[in-house]
Formats: sequence, structure tokens, C-alpha cells
Amino acid sequence: MAYERLVEKLTKENLWLYILTMLREKPMYGYEIAGRLRSDFKIPIATITAYVVLYKMEREGLVERVVEPEGGGGRINVRKVYYRQTDKGRDTLEKGIEYIRSILQTLEGAGKSGSGES
Repeated sequence: MAYERLVEKLTKENLWLYILTMLREKPMYGYEIAGRLRSDFKIPIATITAYVVLYKMEREGLVERVVEPEGGGGRINVRKVYYRQTDKGRDTLEKGIEYIRSILQTLEGAGKSGSGES
């Protein structure tokens, strides 16, 4: 049960980490982001969940939405929206990764001091 809670906290409850990691590579469409969360990170989410998180991230200034002009791609009156990472998003991701690293180092180093205290 404790392990399952940890997995939930580090995946579904913090999708922004995974989304910003993917957006470092290139801007992406919401549907593409949802698919990669499932395929690359094995996070079983509904596509709508990815969009909800993207909207929240946009409000926080972590990503920005870019709308392709209507009629793009040979279709008439079709607008495609993709998302790209902002500078704030990049900085926030780096802080998040560093925080996770520091926790991991602390956990791995715990009990190795050799002080013999109980």
C-alpha cells in the first residue's frame, strides 16, 4: 500500500514533470503527449487528464499553447494546438529534478554514516 501511494505521487499526481521532460525535446500536441505518457512512461492516464494538466501548466506559465493557422495541413477550418515549454517551465523542471536527486541522495546515504547511533 505504501509503495502504491509512492508510485501514485510520483506519476499521476506529478504529470507536469513528465510533460516538461518530453517538451524539452520538441513542442507536441496534447494527444501526442498523452500517448507518450502511456507508452514511454507507462502511466495509465486518460487523454483528457493530460489536457487538464496542460491547462493548469499553461495557467502557471510552464507551457504555452501555440495555435496553427486554420486551414493548415490541407484541411479547411481545422486548427491544431500544440504546446511548448516556456523558460519558467524549463527552470521549474530543473528545480524538480534537482529536488528529486537530493531526496534520492539523502535516502541512499541514510544509515551509512557509520556513527553507530540507533
